Amino acid sequence: MKKTILALLVFMVFTCLLLPQQEYVLRIQKGMPSIPLAIPDFLVRGDSAELQQAAADIHTVFQADMAYSRIFNPLPANYYKWIRALDTNDLHFKDWESIQARLLVVGEVSQEGADILFEAKVYDVRSERFIFGKRYQAEKSLLREAAHRLSNEIMRIHGETEIFTTKIVFVSNRDGNDEIYMMDYDGYNQTRLTFNTLKDYMPAWTTDGKGVAFTSYRDQRAELRILYPWEGRVTTLDAQGTNWAPNFSADGKKLAFSSTLIAGNSEIYTADADGKNIKRLTINNAADTAPCWSPTSRQMAFTSDRSGTPQIYTMDAEGSNVRRVSFGGTYHDAPAWSPDGDRIAYVSRVDQIFDIYILNLSSQQIIKLTESYARNESPTWSPDGRHVIFTSTRSGTIQIYSMDYDGKNVRKLTSQGENKLPDWSR
Repeated sequence: MKKTILALLVFMVFTCLLLPQQEYVLRIQKGMPSIPLAIPDFLVRGDSAELQQAAADIHTVFQADMAYSRIFNPLPANYYKWIRALDTNDLHFKDWESIQARLLVVGEVSQEGADILFEAKVYDVRSERFIFGKRYQAEKSLLREAAHRLSNEIMRIHGETEIFTTKIVFVSNRDGNDEIYMMDYDGYNQTRLTFNTLKDYMPAWTTDGKGVAFTSYRDQRAELRILYPWEGRVTTLDAQGTNWAPNFSADGKKLAFSSTLIAGNSEIYTADADGKNIKRLTINNAADTAPCWSPTSRQMAFTSDRSGTPQIYTMDAEGSNVRRVSFGGTYHDAPAWSPDGDRIAYVSRVDQIFDIYILNLSSQQIIKLTESYARNESPTWSPDGRHVIFTSTRSGTIQIYSMDYDGKNVRKLTSQGENKLPDWSR
């Protein structure tokens, strides 16, 4: 896998020769309208059907990325009928401005030996300014990766989190046993990571995205392991008892997890990121589970039934200052702290129906994201906080879905077997 990823080479960055070089950054603020983006069909330098298909595939992936971002708004293809034929030497910026385009992305695809060469240039339409260019050479199997990398560059240049090469880990029984799998953010390239005759559960990315912690039943008990898929090695947390629900702090220094290590009932523990120096945080007769760090690594949210029913609590990183943050209802679980620190997504059961909710910690406003008679669970945030993935039985079997932070644009990511317990890399 490592060799495959490295096969995608970024050869050069185009710079504008006519204008002084300076960093182009446009910060996107909440409430700002999305940026209209023109993405005409990419030009093909060659006559082969293979090149034509490659250009179409890259264009489709890139346009889907931009639409998913909620920052950019790709203009409909029928708008382009008012534009003169694309000429890379004379882009007719006034034409593009007439259809309200703010940015223009021009792409060219050609053959380079056995590989595909993809070149892209991005322009500011109003100022008729060249912003940046990229050139990618890739195997045909990596064209999606090339498109995602260009999408990331667009995000980066606008001061936004790059999400399009992030990965999602999850549990699937598609091969007859619950194992850990990985896929792209959009559901493509689903790959099996673990091979075990027993069950592997609750995967969680390490902060640097190089490893996946999970609960394994290999040795007849639930122990925590960390798999490094690109290195091919596995480490084991040296802790007795039953251990599950790992979650790494945003600063990468700590691992929180649930365990029956000392008390015999479920409590919250932390350890160093390598699994050493285990420390117990909660001490009571209730079941405390599902720890989730805040983005500052100074607090964590968790589920506890200390009040009689499962509710969401928060506490400081050392286990002090415990406070309940969910009220009403008899079941709240699976807290997931948003990257901006303002919100916690969680699962609530109302009239035996499980749905995803978001609590705004400042205003105490609660928003219901899912509305169905299916079982909706296991929310986890995208790195930019604009999307939530979750599991649902709305299609008959439990599958993984993605939606925007306001519950819109639901899309199904998995379909083979049963799929659950997703976690999105940072």
